[in-house]
Amino acid sequence: MTHPPDADEQVFHSHRNLLFSVAYRILGSAADAEDAVQDAWISWSSADRSQVADPKAYLARIVSNLALQRLRSARHRRETYPGPWLPEPVLTDGDAADAVTDAESVSMAMLVVLETLSPLERAVFVLREVFDFSHAEIAAAVERSEAAVRQTAHRAREHVRGQRQRFTADRSQQRGVTERFLAASTGGDINTLLELLSPDVTLWTDGGGKVRQALRPIRGAETVAAWFAAIGAVTYQGVAPHDMRAAVVEINGGPGLLFSGAGRVVATVSFDIDAGGRITAIHNVANPDKLRAVADGTTHDLATR
Repeated sequence: MTHPPDADEQVFHSHRNLLFSVAYRILGSAADAEDAVQDAWISWSSADRSQVADPKAYLARIVSNLALQRLRSARHRRETYPGPWLPEPVLTDGDAADAVTDAESVSMAMLVVLETLSPLERAVFVLREVFDFSHAEIAAAVERSEAAVRQTAHRAREHVRGQRQRFTADRSQQRGVTERFLAASTGGDINTLLELLSPDVTLWTDGGGKVRQALRPIRGAETVAAWFAAIGAVTYQGVAPHDMRAAVVEINGGPGLLFSGAGRVVATVSFDIDAGGRITAIHNVANPDKLRAVADGTTHDLATR
């Protein structure tokens, strides 16, 4: 006979999406975020819950601290990573991503900027700017004084503002650009690609040393256009052009491309688009270790509430 989950388990699972959302933004890795959530469950299971006045705040504090610890231990691996380190993409729900703040805060472009912060700055920024935690709540989560948290929050906010444009293209514009880019790439239409790309566009490719990718960012519209115009004419990762499938899907809160073939996901591509509708940055993830969350088809609700 199967027993229904007890009240404490139900409380945890009612906040599970939020916990994953916090951990994923701090870590930039779906696999590590899932591990942090699982560790939070273990802590919750063994805690004296009679002393917990606010389960949501308590669980968020636990998972934030666990994510921060994981980020610190992962720092060296990321610094010695072969080529650019990009976040692990996840499939998201288009309806859930309608809130501009939610979508922007989990975009590949924003997660790349957050990667330039120290682990503590990143955790504080996420909790303060994305989830609107008070300085006192963050201080308890990261085990720092409230004054120190205020200073860290200010420093992180200024850094992000200096690195990240505030403009976010509306969803219909994003999808239109993404669909045109896909058609031009698969059709070898270099002229349309040049129309879509900002002159100083940057392409970041992450193969993780597992597949052949550029080890440095590729800059300039002509070079990037030539790179993608070849998609429909060359074999990529052992997949012939006629066997490659490409689709527009929801990746990290916005439209992106999913390439698959030979029974596996081959790569994801996501875009940063400026106020004029031109692509300013492209993030191409091909490291198979980072495509597992996408390959299993799980759609994540990354809302902040």
